Amino acid sequence: MGATHHATDQPEWVASFFESAEQQRSAASMGMWLFLAQEILFFSGLFMAYIAYRFLYPGTWLSGAEVLNKWMGAANTVVLLTSSLTMVLAIRDLQLNKTMSSVRWIWATVGLAGVFLVVKAFEYAHKFHMGIFPGGHYEGGAVEGMAGIFFGIYYTATGLHALHVIIGMGLLGWLAVKVKNGSVTGENDVLAENLGLYWHLVDLVWIFLFPMLYLVK
Repeated sequence: MGATHHATDQPEWVASFFESAEQQRSAASMGMWLFLAQEILFFSGLFMAYIAYRFLYPGTWLSGAEVLNKWMGAANTVVLLTSSLTMVLAIRDLQLNKTMSSVRWIWATVGLAGVFLVVKAFEYAHKFHMGIFPGGHYEGGAVEGMAGIFFGIYYTATGLHALHVIIGMGLLGWLAVKVKNGSVTGENDVLAENLGLYWHLVDLVWIFLFPMLYLVK
């Protein structure tokens, strides 16, 4: 009797163990915010390592930042900020029931993420050509002091961020398919909103990484 009443009164996309669509939305949103808090703590460890070693080796950090390509870093910052805009537009159009427009904006976000990775790949390739490898494999002579530590943190932080970008691309591609086939709609948009929050976190982390690594003064 109870299950039949639930199925009658609630949309079909509401799971049977939730009493209402609002309860399901609240639970999903809370879970996402807890996940994002964990991600912030995860990257905070890298930020603290950066702060500690920058304090210990200020000369290394200054000369290391000069080796990094600020123009590539700035270009990627613009790309990710633009991708945040396209993600917002995708969710807005979804809520306005403009399904195909929403799908196009989602794929635009995925495309911009791909541009970010291509720029980062060129940047890595240039560093490898110079003999700048992670950690103890640093072979260049352009950076004084503990260059291996600086580039170890650089590759770890930017590499983990790039991994989050790749994961985000996969999730957004999955979202585009679900929006197109009607599994995610303007009424049932919590998945889109949660993935939007994830993507904004990815952008936010880069906004911290760019000045920390490339604009050291």
